Amino acid sequence: MQQTALITGATSGIGKATAQLFAKNNINLIICGRRIEKLQKLQQELSVFTKVHILQFDVRYNEEVQNAINSLPSDFKQIDILINNAGNAHGLDSIQNGNIDDWDAMIDGNVKGLLYVSKAVIPQMVERNNGFILNIGSIAGKEVYPNGNVYCASKFAVNALNKGMRIDLNQHNIRVCAIHPGLVETEFSEVRFKGDSEKAKTVYQGYKALQPEDIADIIHFVVTRPYHVNIEDLIVYPTAQASATIVNKNA
Repeated sequence: MQQTALITGATSGIGKATAQLFAKNNINLIICGRRIEKLQKLQQELSVFTKVHILQFDVRYNEEVQNAINSLPSDFKQIDILINNAGNAHGLDSIQNGNIDDWDAMIDGNVKGLLYVSKAVIPQMVERNNGFILNIGSIAGKEVYPNGNVYCASKFAVNALNKGMRIDLNQHNIRVCAIHPGLVETEFSEVRFKGDSEKAKTVYQGYKALQPEDIADIIHFVVTRPYHVNIEDLIVYPTAQASATIVNKNA
């Protein structure tokens, strides 16, 4: 039977690349994001391959999340695969100089948003005794780096929530996995540096960063393993990266 995947943060980067790959592999899609024009454009692009439904909401607001998912038409109600991809980084300040609005944005998006969406989807998976939840973490959830404080804390929380989900949902036959990428060339740095595209470009200069399509390929591999196989935790670096802070920019 054809599966349906819900992908948050689907308008760019890893989420968009995953939606594109899933569509070409005959997986029905619920693509979610805040930017309606980008959602509509992606829906038009992917509808030639599979059935696509769009949901516009901000994961930071539980009421928006619940209303959006409750509004799904009958042929999209059953969600087989949940990709918790939406997230953000704001600022790169020391803890003493941190901006509280930036802290709130990261905690609300990366932690609470993941929880809100999961809470809306998990009950149907429990009822069916079947489902796959894939959480996009970060190397920042495995090691802390200078000025990464709250962003790292939010991604450590994703790592912990992933493990907690897997334990709690084990009795319900639900697979749970996290993928923790290193440097991926997306809008991530532009958001972190508040639209300073020139500064953002320097993050990816001098080496070959991971591309969104690289992570999408891994996501597709993970979710298509035989059901008795659960790849529960993956760290993915570009070859030029050895840790959160060590990058060979002459690679």
